[in-house]
Amino acid sequence: MAEPKPARKRATYQDVLDAPEHQVAEIVDGELFLAPRPAGPHTSVASGLGGELYPPFHRGRGGPGGWIILDEPELHLGDDILVPDLAGWRRERMPAIADIAFFTLAPDWLCEVLSPSTEAFDRARKLPRYAAAGVRHAWLIHPRNRTLEVLRLHEGMWLTVAVHRDDQRVRAEPFEAIELDLAVLWADIVLPPHRASEPVALYEPA
Repeated sequence: MAEPKPARKRATYQDVLDAPEHQVAEIVDGELFLAPRPAGPHTSVASGLGGELYPPFHRGRGGPGGWIILDEPELHLGDDILVPDLAGWRRERMPAIADIAFFTLAPDWLCEVLSPSTEAFDRARKLPRYAAAGVRHAWLIHPRNRTLEVLRLHEGMWLTVAVHRDDQRVRAEPFEAIELDLAVLWADIVLPPHRASEPVALYEPA
């Protein structure tokens, strides 16, 4: 009879706090994942999108307002700890930002900017956890392919509503009140030929 394997120790919030500062630490299904901080194109696209959405939706300048939109919030959704590139809450659910280190209220919308090192992790591991937490809308932006995928939660599963690309001008839910010029997202980045990137690493706590 085979000897049973010792149970893997579940990662805790202390493992996240102890992670190196230059890495993003997340916990999914009790496993700790560490990824390098985003590279320039990733950061540029995320910042550009935030710059387009923040005035009309967070501040109500040139748009309807009604949202709180944050960069890289730390989300504690049940036992999972996740850090999307952007997330937004409707103000009727979160009227103001409390003095807290992390958020336990699932956002209404979030965005992940995909990179070669994180795309599989974002799609296969994080998206299902967001769905389980009841996040209603998700965007996936791929800088290299210059695409925006718009997803909506339907009966607990992600439904692809639309895939936009290149320099299209689009109205994408839940922010269809404004027209988003995708060219703005890629305007400042130059991507080299595809090369292998450091993958997201799974770390087993000691």
